[in-house]
Amino acid sequence: MGAAEFAVAPQPAAVVFEAKITFVVIIYSIMAATGGLMFGYDIGISGGLTSMPSFLKKFFPLAYEKIQKQERENNNYCKYENQGLQVFTSALHLTALISTFLASHTTRRMGRKNTMLFAGLFFILGTLLSATALSYPMLILGRISLGCGVGFSTQSAPLFLSEISPTRIRGALTLLFQFDVTLGILFGNFTAYATSKLQTEWNWRVSLALAGVPALLFTLGAIVVEDTPNSLIERGHLEKGKSVLRKIRGTHDIETEYLEIVKASRISQEVEHPFADLLMGQNGPPLVIAIMFQVFQQFTGINAIMLYSPLLFKTLGFGNIASLYSAIITGVVNVLSTCISIYFVDKIGRRMLLLEAGVQMFISQFIIAIILALKVQDDTNTLSHGMSIVIVLMLCTFVSSFAWSWGPLGWLLPSETFPLETRSAGLSVTVCVNMMFTFLIAQSFPSMLCQMKFGIFLFFSAWVLVMSLFVFFLLPETKGIPIEEMTDRLWKQHWFWNKFMDDEVHEYEYEDSD
Repeated sequence: MGAAEFAVAPQPAAVVFEAKITFVVIIYSIMAATGGLMFGYDIGISGGLTSMPSFLKKFFPLAYEKIQKQERENNNYCKYENQGLQVFTSALHLTALISTFLASHTTRRMGRKNTMLFAGLFFILGTLLSATALSYPMLILGRISLGCGVGFSTQSAPLFLSEISPTRIRGALTLLFQFDVTLGILFGNFTAYATSKLQTEWNWRVSLALAGVPALLFTLGAIVVEDTPNSLIERGHLEKGKSVLRKIRGTHDIETEYLEIVKASRISQEVEHPFADLLMGQNGPPLVIAIMFQVFQQFTGINAIMLYSPLLFKTLGFGNIASLYSAIITGVVNVLSTCISIYFVDKIGRRMLLLEAGVQMFISQFIIAIILALKVQDDTNTLSHGMSIVIVLMLCTFVSSFAWSWGPLGWLLPSETFPLETRSAGLSVTVCVNMMFTFLIAQSFPSMLCQMKFGIFLFFSAWVLVMSLFVFFLLPETKGIPIEEMTDRLWKQHWFWNKFMDDEVHEYEYEDSD
């Protein structure tokens, strides 16, 4: 076999963009990332709400009666299998799935900033409808409005963060969105725990109304920030885009990066049908990576645990208050572990975090399955004190590994790998697939738990093995590569993905900046 068969196209020289870590970039990033707070709060509060007797009696009386009956019969695994409850939990994700396609249009035509503002308004409306709900339809309308907010925010905020970030800290700043998701989950878990102790039939209204805090923060942030240079230039506001680029980079030496964005925006303007172009040429590898990452992210089992954590702990034999308390513990671990990802993602890279986490997630879920299998065999309805501690430790181990790997990187990688001309459409597909599989898991998990019992953890651990192999063989390292150079410096140099790229390597030509 000749040496020519191993040859690859020469790698273009790296283009270094002058950029300081400015106060403006940090503030804008913090403000945009608060969209994750709202998304996380909706996840964190869902399980707590559906374990509150006052909430169940108001909207799901049949489910409440079934739960009481199943508890008398010591049938923990099946007591939360109820279509009404499952629709309440999953309606948000189904709406986010649909709304992200409209969000793609507004993100490209009206800008990242305005799309985030629309998301904030949907969040406020959804909070008002949910907290004041007098009937089941009104409650679901609130969830639908919140779902629109999730679709718009998850489509625009990570994109905003990746485009304003200097290359060397792009990973850390983009992961702020996921950090706020975990913070929101913890806030939701704690709120459910605190309000469950209130001696009032309206404790669930307090939980839902407190969603207004992150909703208002995100809306105010969307008003304050300026749009990204990429978005402004793409929409023809060249001088404004150049001014914002100079402001966020903290230097006047921005001509090289400015010309690169202008060149990418010209290519973007020639694309009339970005969704159709996703299936062509250089868009293929990032599209496959984005889709598979969203599928794999959900089949780790994380959203089954986060959406239903209080219910899951009760199913495993914990009491009502103990289950909420345990959910708070996993929420704290989730937040702290995301900080690890923010610190290391631009130091050791994306692949290392994902591969290490795969081993950790597989082992922890396998141990949980074994413990629960033994619990089924001894035909008891509660775990011993020692086994309860082990279960919580293993769930924390699983959550921590996810929080520094598949959780944040599932949003970071798609936001940084698509070319500008299809970036908005690519993020829409990413959000759509994520919400589709989140919806499927949210809708089916109680039924799967009822049918598979402890086997559900073996099911998820098998998927963890598959996704780890995918990362090992097919995921290139994106650390330190400017997002405008991903095609030539990443996909065209990869042993597998270069087969699907054009043969000609792009040449980087720049106008004289003098």
